[in-house]
Amino acid sequence: MSGVTNPMDLSGKLLIVTGASSGIGRETCRCLSELGARVILVARNREKLAEVAVALAGKDHRIEPFDLTHSDEIPEWLEGIAKSLGPLDGVVHSAGVFKMRLIRDWSLAETDAMMRINLYPCFALAKGLRRRNCHRPGASLVFLSSIAGIKGQPALAIYTATKAAIVGLTRCLALEFAPDGVRVNCVAPALVQTEMADTLLGSMTADQMAKLAHSHPLGLGKPRDVANAIAFLLADTSRWITGTTLITDGGCTA
Repeated sequence: MSGVTNPMDLSGKLLIVTGASSGIGRETCRCLSELGARVILVARNREKLAEVAVALAGKDHRIEPFDLTHSDEIPEWLEGIAKSLGPLDGVVHSAGVFKMRLIRDWSLAETDAMMRINLYPCFALAKGLRRRNCHRPGASLVFLSSIAGIKGQPALAIYTATKAAIVGLTRCLALEFAPDGVRVNCVAPALVQTEMADTLLGSMTADQMAKLAHSHPLGLGKPRDVANAIAFLLADTSRWITGTTLITDGGCTA
């Protein structure tokens, strides 16, 4: 039907996705490219990034191997990308690590290691994007939280702390960025069938897996389910949404 526009169209948008070599990040790159965006793929492994990039729709995508645990280097790195390719229309922080650990086995080292990839890059990416000429008007910053940041669960204290912090950070940054017309939101998925989830599922008994599946009324999620939510928050469809947590969980928290 002629004259019909796609409200999720991202044509001409320049977007960064971290964690782009696997799981939700990889699927997000695919989704955004299919909507017309130019995607900058970020992860540590150059070869894996290249494999993802070559399969994307469209053209002019770029890989940027980078170790996000070096948070203090992120603002300068992001500014360099903007100087080279132009101001950014959006940044997605999808990179993350997951580990179950009872509080009796807590250690500062493990907590810091998880914070260094799940949380600290959120601050650093926001700092970089806030710099002059690094973002276009209407840009969008999207973080990956989790329902673990909203709903407690045994043996997930460290992981939950990182994801709950993202929810609070999102609200604060939304207010700081609002004068520039930049939106800041996060997506909180439940269990999604990714390589990371396979590690968890592989350690469960049949009964435990059945109980977990039952807790998701619409079934376990797929990476595309989360990628679609991220795309919504990047597109103009969400132009009046900021500081929110978009729960994408198949009814798990209902």
